[in-house]
Amino acid sequence: MTATLPRRAFTPFFASAFAWNFGLGMSHILIPLYADHLGYSGVAIGSLVSLPVLAQITINLLGGVWTDRVGGKRLAMYSAAALAAGSVVFAFASTIALLFVGQLCFTVSRAVFWPATWALGSQLPGDRSTQLGRLNSITSAGQILGTVVAGLAIADLGFRPGFWLLAMGGGLSLALMSLFAAPVHRQPAAPPSIFAAYRMLARRRSIWYGLMCAYVSALPFSLSFSFYPILLVSHGLSSDETGWMMALRAVGAVCAGVTAARFVRSVAGWSIPVATALVVAASVLLIAASREPLPISALLFLVGLASGVMTLYFQLLISDLSSAETRGSALALGGLGWGLSHLTTPLIMGALKDAFGIEAAFYSMGTIAVTWALALAPMHAWAFRGGKPR
Repeated sequence: MTATLPRRAFTPFFASAFAWNFGLGMSHILIPLYADHLGYSGVAIGSLVSLPVLAQITINLLGGVWTDRVGGKRLAMYSAAALAAGSVVFAFASTIALLFVGQLCFTVSRAVFWPATWALGSQLPGDRSTQLGRLNSITSAGQILGTVVAGLAIADLGFRPGFWLLAMGGGLSLALMSLFAAPVHRQPAAPPSIFAAYRMLARRRSIWYGLMCAYVSALPFSLSFSFYPILLVSHGLSSDETGWMMALRAVGAVCAGVTAARFVRSVAGWSIPVATALVVAASVLLIAASREPLPISALLFLVGLASGVMTLYFQLLISDLSSAETRGSALALGGLGWGLSHLTTPLIMGALKDAFGIEAAFYSMGTIAVTWALALAPMHAWAFRGGKPR
């Protein structure tokens, strides 16, 4: 399915992923603060960032299949175009209807981007753990710059120029991906029906365990584009300070991508996923009680580090379970955990915020995350009965 790529051909791929995640990082700050600025309630904000995920779940599955059929490069280009289009819509939006249109564009972009780029990254020559770790670090670095720029843009320029900067990130990602010499994609002569691979993969216990791991790894992302910024602003931080501090989550993810590839080599053990899930849960639980910048910064860094390690573990697990011909489908199915997190977390947080306040919402979500983390141990035993993934 792939041909050997010269090393210089990797640069446009990684640069495109960086630019796309620059836009993603900006959206994490711009969208919830813009909706809050317009005066919408917690439920409205939670609905804005979560309800379009219903479409993302379906598109994500289709994107996995089409990654296997047409290759990841083409879908990554579609993703970049959707990111740019959504940014333009937000630049002119003030009603909840237009906000939902813009968010739907972003949802389509996210649903297509991750299975496409993860599949491409897993096919690059060299050690798979190292290449995926490098991809995760670069995407996190893009989010760092995006969150910082978004906070500064809101403070110095306003929301509309911020969304135009986001659109530029999507356009740059599209241009760079078009230059990438992707692995040669060879579609099977008689491809199976569109969901045949999913029926086969869904019979494997380890896929469902991977979905649970993906949910935990996505939880900080779900909070980043919904209620983390609102919590920090409620604690008295300005928008630019919020941008700088939110970037620390991505800094932690960069560190995870650089270092975790050295020791996340096997998916057979349960200690790494359970430990990292508990760190994610504890960070979410404790951040609401923190008022000073230093402990908040430390918790955001830790949650990014732990979720980054979990992300790499999840990617390796799914890659090991799938063939090159079904890699996109397997990553999309396991990645449903991301979609479910993006769907449920903002809705739960929005309802809890309106009922009990923003801090109580984080305490509750942290408690849920602790329970989820502890459930990973028996799920691992179920999925790896006999020491091998089933």
